[in-house]
Amino acid sequence: MLGTDAQGELLGDMIPRLVVPAGLNRSQVQKFWLEGVKPAWRDGVGAFFASDLGLQLHAKLAKDSNALRKLFPPQPLRLLSLLEPQSVRVVILGQDPYHGAHQAEGLAFSVAPGVRAPPSLKNIFEELNRDVGVPLPRADQSSLMPWVKRGVFLLNTCLTVREGEPASHAHWGWEGLTEQLLESVLKASNACVFMLWGAHAQRHAPSILAWAQEYRTPILVLESNHPSPLSARRAPAPFIGCGHFSTAQAWLKGQGLQWDWAL
Repeated sequence: MLGTDAQGELLGDMIPRLVVPAGLNRSQVQKFWLEGVKPAWRDGVGAFFASDLGLQLHAKLAKDSNALRKLFPPQPLRLLSLLEPQSVRVVILGQDPYHGAHQAEGLAFSVAPGVRAPPSLKNIFEELNRDVGVPLPRADQSSLMPWVKRGVFLLNTCLTVREGEPASHAHWGWEGLTEQLLESVLKASNACVFMLWGAHAQRHAPSILAWAQEYRTPILVLESNHPSPLSARRAPAPFIGCGHFSTAQAWLKGQGLQWDWAL
């Protein structure tokens, strides 16, 4: 498992974390990050980690990792092992992974079965229930994996974080890979909804619109505040009440795609 520190079970004292080796050459860095990545993503991911930006990012992560800081999630590119770009129907773009122990699992906003929903995810469930009537899940059943299996690309603009330090890896270089992944989706997709939650995600809107025009891909772009309790109800674009789920479902139906948000 890529970069995983096998240190015990969910309720144990040891926390699974990302371990990034130092002292690798360019090809070894590429090999490290390509482990488990589906074929359609490999050229882009490999090129990113062969670039100066990707190598600098790896070096920063290795330094943080070898300073015995806990970095999450254990598998930052897990999403790329689950979905091919042509299978993506909805992109939900957030900010950075959860920074608490056992929370981030390499899928934006999702947590593994058995982990209680963090506040942002609780607000997502609240809006989902209000907007399209999906029942609130049990406290320990907060995984969004059913969405991923249906084609929801749960992506953050930054893919790693230090424990207890939100946005600690922002502007380290992950944003360059995020842009590349978004372009790959637009190039391969027949139709796609983009939900941009928060200012970090919305910075990518101009690129998304430009690529959609270049590749002639039908898209719907929806923007709101981040679902964090700090902003979920704040004007002028509160997350609670945004209606993104019903709007996306209706638009996809208009594209000839049946959709539901059931968990």
